[in-house]
Amino acid sequence: MCEKDKTKKFNPNIFFAIAIVLGVITGAMQIPFLFTVAEMVSQVFINLLKLVSLPIIFLSIVSTASGMDSLEHIKILGRKVIKYTFLTTIIAATVALFLFIVIQPVRSVVPLLDSNSPLTNGDQQKTYLTFFLQIVPSNVIQPFSENNVIGVLFLALLLSIAIITLPSNHRSVLHSFFSSIYAAIITVTRWVVAIMPIAIWAFIVIFMRDMQKGLDVKSLALYLVCILSANLIQAFLILPGLLQYKNISPWRMIKGMAPALSVAFFTKSSAAALPAAIRCAEENVGISRRVASFTLPLCTTINMNACAAFILITVLFVSMSQGMTYTYPEMFLWIILSTIAAIGNAGVPMGCYFLASAFLAAMNVPLHILGIILPFYTLIDMLESAINVWSDSCVAAVVQQEINEEGLMIESPSTHKI
Repeated sequence: MCEKDKTKKFNPNIFFAIAIVLGVITGAMQIPFLFTVAEMVSQVFINLLKLVSLPIIFLSIVSTASGMDSLEHIKILGRKVIKYTFLTTIIAATVALFLFIVIQPVRSVVPLLDSNSPLTNGDQQKTYLTFFLQIVPSNVIQPFSENNVIGVLFLALLLSIAIITLPSNHRSVLHSFFSSIYAAIITVTRWVVAIMPIAIWAFIVIFMRDMQKGLDVKSLALYLVCILSANLIQAFLILPGLLQYKNISPWRMIKGMAPALSVAFFTKSSAAALPAAIRCAEENVGISRRVASFTLPLCTTINMNACAAFILITVLFVSMSQGMTYTYPEMFLWIILSTIAAIGNAGVPMGCYFLASAFLAAMNVPLHILGIILPFYTLIDMLESAINVWSDSCVAAVVQQEINEEGLMIESPSTHKI
């Protein structure tokens, strides 16, 4: 009891607020040495998050699935997660298209960059065929060494299914083994998250430095309004509406998930925020360990609401600015394309940006305008990452609620109410 009371006294948000204020002050001082320090701190923090993110995805799924009584439990969770992932992502893309048609951002005059811009280099673009071939790795180490989230997920699911088919004595040994490693990795992630206020200071300093460049936002004002509006409608209307429909308190959800949303916002990576998201879901929201540990890693890979909105608006904006025209049926087709692309995107920084550029390159559209969007993408990416984690947690809460209502004993009921 005493230990619990002590924990409650220390609100991490206070340290986050102090870090933000100090970051703004430091950034405004414009001292090159401090910028260098901030870059080093931020890089170390991101490296640490990358160090634990892939093991978290792999071990959370394997340790959870190996502890299930049968393959049927994986099927139940998988069906529910995929259903709500497709639903929320398609709604996000539909809202984005509606706003694009209403706001018509292409009316703004967008100056073109020099055609020698490095963004025009087609060598950096990966085809979707290459991307899908990477789903099945040639060896066990490859997806981890190449940071291939989809490949890691494939290995985790393959091994999980294999473990479940084993006799109970082998299954229990493997479950205990993977659960113990998972617990050790979670302990390491707690140490990493503990230094987050220092990392937030570094991110704010770098952001302040970039904002001092005097970027012209007028030419892209309508585009930015379109992107931000689509994201905010999804975050504050669509997802809370889904929670309300399932009799879940949106306010309690956002309060409980706030630390994880902060990690996603400042790291610009939903995969990096995964450890914090799982912890918040279990400890603050009351989602059971098995549901959180299975649903959130899966959602981190396939549930990208904000990414779908960004891809749709960006591809239409850039291509139409270069003179391309679309009929309404062709525009509606982009709802499906952007949804599929978002589901295939990994939760890493700038993932949506490079997916949008891959689409445009495949359509032979000049990529000059993407160079103008790039400086603003830092803020967009921060917001999108937080919204993706928010969407992941909403899907996890809805899945837990349905399991509770249907009386499915996938795990002993949580002691907290959602």
